[in-house]
Amino acid sequence: MFCVAPPELETKMNITKGGLVLFSANSNSSCMELSKKIAERLGVEMGKVQVYQEPNRETRVQIQESVRGKDVFIIQTVSKDVNTTIMELLIMVYACKTSCAKSIIGVIPYFPYSKQCKMRKRGSIVSKLLASMMCKAGLTHLITMDLHQKEIQGFFNIPVDNLRASPFLLQYIQEEIPDYRNAVIVAKSPASAKRAQSFAERLRLGIAVIHGEAQDAESDLVDGRHSPPMVRSVAAIHPSLEIPMLIPKEKPPITVVGDVGGRIAIIVDDIIDDVDSFLAAAETLKERGAYKIFVMATHGLLSSDAPRLIEESAIDEVVVTNTIPHEIQKLQCPKIKTVDISMILSEAIRRIHNGESMSYLFRNIGLDDT
Repeated sequence: MFCVAPPELETKMNITKGGLVLFSANSNSSCMELSKKIAERLGVEMGKVQVYQEPNRETRVQIQESVRGKDVFIIQTVSKDVNTTIMELLIMVYACKTSCAKSIIGVIPYFPYSKQCKMRKRGSIVSKLLASMMCKAGLTHLITMDLHQKEIQGFFNIPVDNLRASPFLLQYIQEEIPDYRNAVIVAKSPASAKRAQSFAERLRLGIAVIHGEAQDAESDLVDGRHSPPMVRSVAAIHPSLEIPMLIPKEKPPITVVGDVGGRIAIIVDDIIDDVDSFLAAAETLKERGAYKIFVMATHGLLSSDAPRLIEESAIDEVVVTNTIPHEIQKLQCPKIKTVDISMILSEAIRRIHNGESMSYLFRNIGLDDT
């Protein structure tokens, strides 16, 4: 696993005041690896708690030490059973609240339901509902990483620190891709262009954008509430009123804006889950002359047959962070590599507990950075 700590962080990591309790809210042991790494970096023991499922699938949480008047940090990584993960977190937060904890800080590296942050037809904004549930349960602060849309922070009425994994991914590119100067940063759809631009500017590399058939299903094509239904009938409104209809979109033939011939192509995104769009992008880049293809993402959900599809694809390497456990997927596909981000989460916990400024962790991040 790739991780190099800056010396200024290494010297401070074990310095924490008393009154800090660190819990893992996961009942799944595979999800506790990140919590153990964070505790080791902070030089503290994990808090004693039991989280388990009753035979009827109800979640039960039993805190086995006093949290009265303490800063409680609850680390929750998302398992395959995302709804159970959420209930574990909510019940533990509420248990700490009723046990008179001074503050309850959620450390949720990957915020679940983050893709459901916009109104789509007659759906709902589920990430807003989840934010309200967390606040109501008793959360007083949230630490997360690379939200799918940074505007999700506005769904909370508590402080939110949206940390960035890009420094670790950029460091991986510079140290683990020998010929990275001959690379081009690729956005697999126009929606990812801003993230690709941020990587390209920091690495002083060119940028390419794939546009057309391989666009992500989360485009504006499926957005909008469309209520009332889009029927060209004006009689129900007013006999003399005619509302102009919006011209339907039509995807152009797939094109690559930018030169990738004879280059290393590095596709960047925030989440890699359903890999179909990444595979299509990789095939397109190969056809355009890219000789090596990397995929970099913060959150590696890698659901369903993703490991097998990646192994059989034109992609040479997929690099993700350990915000989500994916050890099983790595066994199925040696192309998957992991970057450890426990260092920045540990430093965020230390700074919040000690009442220090968080600005150090957001150096050189502009308002327009995703």
